[in-house]
Amino acid sequence: MALFRFSFTLLAAVFTAGAWAQAEWPAKPIRVVYPFAAGGVGDVSFRLIAPAVEARIGQRFVIEAKPGAAGNIAAQEVARSAADGYTLLMPSTSVLSVNPFLFTNLGFDPIGSFDPISTYSESAPVVFINAGLPVRTLAEWMLYAKANPGKLNYGSPGIGSPSHLVSELLSQLANAGMTHVPYKGTPPMIQGLLSGDVQMISTTYSAAIGHVKAGKLRVLAATSRQRLPDAPDLPTARELGYTDVVASNWWGLAAPKGTPARIIERLSSEVRAAIADPMVQKRMIELSMGPLGSTPAEFAALIREDSARWKSVIQRAGIKPE
Repeated sequence: MALFRFSFTLLAAVFTAGAWAQAEWPAKPIRVVYPFAAGGVGDVSFRLIAPAVEARIGQRFVIEAKPGAAGNIAAQEVARSAADGYTLLMPSTSVLSVNPFLFTNLGFDPIGSFDPISTYSESAPVVFINAGLPVRTLAEWMLYAKANPGKLNYGSPGIGSPSHLVSELLSQLANAGMTHVPYKGTPPMIQGLLSGDVQMISTTYSAAIGHVKAGKLRVLAATSRQRLPDAPDLPTARELGYTDVVASNWWGLAAPKGTPARIIERLSSEVRAAIADPMVQKRMIELSMGPLGSTPAEFAALIREDSARWKSVIQRAGIKPE
């Protein structure tokens, strides 16, 4: 009987300690893994909200850049980490909604390996064309592309990038059979459009609007769900009747699958509260980033929606990674 009482007391102590540890989350700094080189859009925008979230939860974030394999290396590592709320991933559209259809043997399941927490920022491609073309609207461009099958080129800063995929989507919708010309980055891609080597590109508004003001390029539409905060007069493709042309490179937070729901909900709530700060939103817009914020369920739905869209585009075009 004494042994039973001792065992029961020990067991109760273990459960009490475990419950106390859970109740005390976070009891130490939280590691956040960024899947690309430090200083990118997702990294910079997260650092804008991090101080407010840290103040609310009483612990700091330790941000670690872990680039490689188009973000897959970081995703693999986080997917295999303990589901205790102390290791998080900063995934982008490409990591969770594009890479699964470009690569085999990912080492993680975009749905089954992670619990979505919240989105926090996005940048949406904008459609630009050379000003020398006899086209002034998106509708005119689609008709022009359809009337010139196999004769037009579009540029992108890399295979599988949001710019590549949205341009290919436009080509498919117009049945234009446009040729993809990949460049090593955005600046040479813009130069390719200016020189006439390609006739269309999709890139951020701020990257090419200077050439529009100089009369060398034309801007046709944004591909975001809503109008861009830094270009409120520019219509979206959706507004112009192209409801399938919706694309953005969003960034968010995700945790290993099985992380306690109360931790997921707490983080999501605090991230959304930080993003709601007008000063944070103002700073993001100044940096050409769109402030986002979503519940875990909304983020999961976004991942599924974009996965279905890009799976179709990638498979129809036969896109393969570099």
